[in-house]
Amino acid sequence: MLPRSNSSGKLFPFIFNKLKVTPNEPFAPSFQALFSTRIVGEKPILVRDFIHWALYDPNHGYFSQRSGAVGVLERSIKFNQLEGRKAYMKHLDKIYKQSGIAWFTPVELFKPWYAQGIAEAILRTANLSVPLKIYEIGGGSGTCAKGILDYIMLNAPPRIYNNMTYISVEISPTLAEIQKQTVGEVCSHLSKFKVEHRDAMDRSGWGDVEQQPCWVIMLEVLDNLPHDLIYSESQVSPWMEVWVEKQLDGEGLSELYKPLQDSLIKHCVEILELDKNETKRSSIVSKAWSKLFPKPRRCWLPTACMKLLEVLHAALPKMSLIASDFSFLPDVKVPGERAPLVSTKKDGQSSDYSNYLDAKGDADIFFPTDFWLLERIDHYCSGWLKLQKDKSSLQGRKRRTITLDTSSFMEEFGLPSKTRTKDGYNPLLDDFKNTKFYLSVPTHNIK
Repeated sequence: MLPRSNSSGKLFPFIFNKLKVTPNEPFAPSFQALFSTRIVGEKPILVRDFIHWALYDPNHGYFSQRSGAVGVLERSIKFNQLEGRKAYMKHLDKIYKQSGIAWFTPVELFKPWYAQGIAEAILRTANLSVPLKIYEIGGGSGTCAKGILDYIMLNAPPRIYNNMTYISVEISPTLAEIQKQTVGEVCSHLSKFKVEHRDAMDRSGWGDVEQQPCWVIMLEVLDNLPHDLIYSESQVSPWMEVWVEKQLDGEGLSELYKPLQDSLIKHCVEILELDKNETKRSSIVSKAWSKLFPKPRRCWLPTACMKLLEVLHAALPKMSLIASDFSFLPDVKVPGERAPLVSTKKDGQSSDYSNYLDAKGDADIFFPTDFWLLERIDHYCSGWLKLQKDKSSLQGRKRRTITLDTSSFMEEFGLPSKTRTKDGYNPLLDDFKNTKFYLSVPTHNIK
């Protein structure tokens, strides 16, 4: 996710967002038309495929256009030496101006304390009778990996550090090299750390099923995973899956609605129990009311998240998961439940689109995470929710889960005093009101 700068005057300061990178050249309408044709072609595609191409196309996608490395702070911020919020914002503004095209993740801004909070949560929860193994998906600059390895080296029994393995699953070859350099600043870490350059959603990349306990870390990964969209003409009309097709003139794009047929979409609908809600609404009164006052409905579904969790549960059935992301986003203009913020930056100013189809390589598309739904998807992919449909099954949950506000998580596992300014203002606790942590660990019901 690459959010907006502070110039918009939002209540959510950019300190917990990643600055957008301004392209060197503006996107011309002719290019957008060309890119639209390139994305969709002659046949319609699902919304998730459109979003994937708009963000990740190797030649014209948003992230390919902004290929600069994730920002790395030369030194940690000395929060205790800053007077308060005003001084912190001024210091941060200076850092961003000096960094040029880079952006900073929370784990970078609050290093080493952010990563150390995660490390403490792992040490308290992990089964330390077996060698500790950690996977991180989308490890950025490697700051989280280094922070966790540092903390375990200094605070855990030597056997834990000496026998542990930390694997970064990174799709970007550039970031893979940066991670090696960052972690390699401590020579002893190199024997425990490695980067696997691959797509985490590709099941074949994980190899055989791993039966040993392990941890999976995902920080700000879910917000840029492609979603699908479903549409209903009225309160009682059946849900339809949305496809994207070229208009007759060959330049613009439009939506096409089809009956639900995609397996990922149908599974998400099943998890949300939208089909049951549909039955409840289908009374004679509600049908009559919807005919008089039809209200179209749009619902965004995290199908790529479901695919990723399906792969992880299949490859790592005894994994423990820790994920952090945005629980809501301000001023979203795109309609629909769980709709994304589609934002671009031109001439140093951020602006938002009201239609996701307007994003043709020139805009970021990032989604809020519905943590209630994330938990249900987690249970579904573990197999537990599926078992509940069999009334004869008495098997308990396969996962023990909890969702915490970032402030609650850091107060429990971190060292909040290290990110507090002189007047008591604490950006880590005070400015992350729209972010949460999700923890999920296996129960004894895992075979």
